[in-house]
Formats: sequence, C-alpha cells, structure tokens
Amino acid sequence: MATTAGKTASLSGRLPHEDEKANADQLQQVLAAAHGSAGASGDDDESVRLTVVANDGKPATVALHRSLSELLMGMLRVIGDGDAVMLVPIHKQLSTQQAEDLLNVSRPHLTKLLDRGDIPHEKVGRHRRVKANDLFDYRDRKARECDDALAELAAIDA
Repeated sequence: MATTAGKTASLSGRLPHEDEKANADQLQQVLAAAHGSAGASGDDDESVRLTVVANDGKPATVALHRSLSELLMGMLRVIGDGDAVMLVPIHKQLSTQQAEDLLNVSRPHLTKLLDRGDIPHEKVGRHRRVKANDLFDYRDRKARECDDALAELAAIDA
C-alpha cells in the first residue's frame, strides 16, 4: 500500500482516513521491527536504519536516531488509532485560544491563570502570548501536584 504526497491532503486539522491509519500502522510496525533487530544484533549504535524507495525507484538508506524513531512511533500510534496529532515546537508563542485548547480549559480559567502569574505570558499589542514550553511546564507541574495529593491521600487511607 503506497500513498503519494500529491494525492493526499495534509493531516493538519483533521482526523486521518482509513488508508492513512493503515499506513501509520504499517510504518509503526516497520520501525518497531527495526528497533527489535537493532537491539538483537548487539549493536551499540543508537540509530535505526530504514531503506526507502523513492518515486524514481532509487533506494535510499535513512538512519534515524533511536529517540527520533521512538517519537515517530508514538505519533504513528496515535494516527493509527484514528486520532489527530498536533506538533507544537516548545519555543513557539501560542495565542490564548491555542493555550486553552492544549490545556482543555475555558477562556476565563486561562485568563485567571495568566493574571495570577501561574503561567508566564507576554503582551503583543492587545493580545497575550504564551510560550508552549511555559504551558507544558504548568501542565506537568499540575500533574505532579495531583500525583502528590493522591499519594498523600493513599498514605492517609493506609
């Protein structure tokens, strides 16, 4: 099964079609098998090598660092499950709408977080901008606080 870039619209902003989900599953399996064979060979190299055949029929070998191939496998797993994926560079400035969407909170709640200084932000003209990294730091901090509170409750219950 092959899909060419010219015949497929961008996945950005929409759910994947059945053929795209199948392609994602297939590529994820190929990457997973490459990970398994790289580890089985006892090779200390941190890369996975894939051979890709271009439209002109010429093969090219691509070496993907293990961390990059693991990131790709995670993205492919999500696409294969039929979910949308959004990549956000950590240094990107986000609008408040984008920040609300990523945190899954309401506009008034985000405004309260920004006003209290819980999430650093900048003003660009009349608009606030939040660095994605600051947003992810806040999300991770809140998750740790929840985990700590649950552990404390479990300890009290025990």
